[in-house]
This record gives sequence, structure tokens and C-alpha cells, in this order.
Amino acid sequence: MKADAKKIVDGVYWVGVLDWDLRDYHGYKLNGTTYNCYLVFGEEKVALIDNVYPGTSAQLWGRVRDAFEQEGREFKIDVIIQNHIENDHSGSLVEFVKKFPDVDVYCSQMAVAGLKSHLPSLSDFDFKTVSTGDSVDLGGKTLSFVQAPMLHWPDSMFTLIEEDGILCSNDAFGQHICLSERFDYEVDEAILMASAQKFYANLITPSSGLYLLKMKELGDLDLVSKVKMIAPSHGQIWTEPAKIIGKYNEWASGKCKDKVTLVYDTMHHSTTKMAQAMAEGIMSAGFEVKMYYLHEDDRSDLVTDILDSKAVCIGSPTVMNNPYPSLGDTIYYLTALNFAATTYKKQAVIFGSKGWGGGATNKLETDLTAAGFEIFDKFDTIYIPTEDVYDKCYDIGKSLVESLKED
Repeated sequence: MKADAKKIVDGVYWVGVLDWDLRDYHGYKLNGTTYNCYLVFGEEKVALIDNVYPGTSAQLWGRVRDAFEQEGREFKIDVIIQNHIENDHSGSLVEFVKKFPDVDVYCSQMAVAGLKSHLPSLSDFDFKTVSTGDSVDLGGKTLSFVQAPMLHWPDSMFTLIEEDGILCSNDAFGQHICLSERFDYEVDEAILMASAQKFYANLITPSSGLYLLKMKELGDLDLVSKVKMIAPSHGQIWTEPAKIIGKYNEWASGKCKDKVTLVYDTMHHSTTKMAQAMAEGIMSAGFEVKMYYLHEDDRSDLVTDILDSKAVCIGSPTVMNNPYPSLGDTIYYLTALNFAATTYKKQAVIFGSKGWGGGATNKLETDLTAAGFEIFDKFDTIYIPTEDVYDKCYDIGKSLVESLKED
């Protein structure tokens, strides 16, 4: 198919794929995404940085051909950089190796076994491994490599196009959005940052400490000052790197807003009414509240708000001595994301309605503590809440905020 390449700077093109249809990926909801690939023309060699999900390569091939036509160059790729082994980055590698059998493929040592596992036809392929400090000279364009394990897989690495200061950052600094525009300044900043926060919350949070160490390493190597543009594997290209780097530094260090995220589910609306009363108490003390009703709302959205909240309130009825089932999904996800990886320990309030013996709040206390939250208060009531119960919920919400203000 025909598709246009987008020139980023002289000799560097975006040649990725717009996946307009994707709605669920990495366990969270989205409205399409991009698989970003970059074609770099040196005087002697041409390099493709990453490729795309299996079955989506028609756009990629169209854009690659268009870039070659724009450059007036012979259609030949000499080098492929495989920053990451996951299918949305490597799924079309076999096609390119077949088309250009003499191509050199560079990746991290950790990536080799994964690529051969994902792509059995390349089990005997001679991958060239690189580490931090290694580089490939294309002739007037130098690609330098930085290992970035667990940002967000063990094999991940970054590639810096040195002469242009373009950091191809793989999944770091990405956003799962699909827009016709390619650059950050072409998109409403609030929408862009919200997408970047959702991406960080759902994918990068467990590696917050590793991110901070990596940024220190890049600073020590005097690489941060060289970055003029960040070209991630998903979403918009950052022409003002300081903006997204600053946000990542905030999220990784646990900097929070004056905000509480309140998450609940209910059988007969008792827990709903308690949640509403607690929200009133939180607001009365001057904090923002974000409400999530698990019957309808998606966990990927609630964790996005939890990322920059100082506390979370979790409400559940008791069902057979345990929390409502939807809470189990949420707690598993919170445990996996490990918000304790950031330096700020978030407070938690647990509440709900029970029929007789209860059990939900005790179970949630155990699980949230294990997930790295500090329990501020726990409260449940029998059957239908009374006005006294609503007052108690209001007071807990207000007391929580007053306590947070003292921190």
C-alpha cells in the first residue's frame, strides 16, 4: 500500500504504523496506538530502528519506500536496530531479513534468545549484540546504544542518533494514542500528558527506581544534554524532551497532587453511598477526588489517577467472607504495578458493607499492605448504612486529608 514517510530531520524519517483499531493492549484500554519505526540515512548505510506488529507491516513498507524515494536512494537497508523483542517492535523482522539477507541486526545480548524464541525462522541468524557505549557508524550518522533493562523488559535498550540528538527511547516516554499528527506540539498538551501518564502508570511504574538510576547514568555519561528530541516507540515524538523527562522524574519519585482516588464496587448500593459520603469529606478538606465504580470503569484508568494521588480509598461489600470479585482484579493489578517502587508511600482507607461476619475489609487490609500501601483507616458497617455511618465516612475522608496535609 502507499503510505507517506514523515521527515523528522534531514536523513531521519518516521516510517511507523497507525493502528487505529486497537482497544486493549498490555491489559489496559486504549483508543488505538502507533508502532513507531525510524529510518536513518547515512552517507554509506541506511538503518531501520525497530519494526511492527505481525500483520501490520503494509504501512511500514509503504512509508519505507516513500522515504527512499524522497532521498533518491537505492532501496536497500543495511542495518536494523532491534531495541526490544516484543512483537509490536519485532513482528516484521523476518520480512526485512528475507528482503535484505545481508542486513546486520543489532540488539542487546539479552534480546537474542527472545528474538529466536519469538521468531523461530531466525533461530540460526547471527545477531550482533551491543552494550552501553557501543555505536554503529552509518557515515555522517552515528547510532549509539544504551542498555535500559526493565524499561520495560529485560532486553530493552535505547538508540541515540548522535548528530541529531534524537533518542529512540523504545517504550520509555511513549503513549498509546493514535493520531494523524506526529509531534508533541501538534497535540493538545493536556491530552498528550494524560496519555503519557496512563502509559507510565500501567507499564513503567514497577521500574520507577530503575528509571531514576538510568537517568542518573545518562547524566553521568553526559548523554541527557545531547538529547534534543525523544522518539518513542508509541505515540507522539517529543520535540521538547524536558517536558516529558520532568514528568517522568515526578512520577518515578512519587510526587503527588492534593488528590485522593476512590475505588469501589457494590451489590445493593450501600458501599456506593458510603463512597459518596467519604468523597464529600475529602472534598470538604480541599483535596480533589477521582471516583471509580468497578462495575463500569477500567482498572487501567484508575491506576492512572492513583499514580499521582496521595491516597486511595477502597470500598467493597463482603461476599462469602471476601471482597467483591472485581476488587480482586484491582488488587492483583495494584500488587503487580508495585507503587511502592516510587519513593512516596501512599495512604489507604478501606471500607464497605457486610451482612454478618464480614471479612472483606480484613482481606483488603492484608492485600493492600502487601502491595505497599500504608493503611490509614478501616471501617465497615452491617447492611444498610445509617446517617451515623455516613457521618463516619465523611469524617474519615476529612481526617485522611488533614493527615496528608501534615506530611
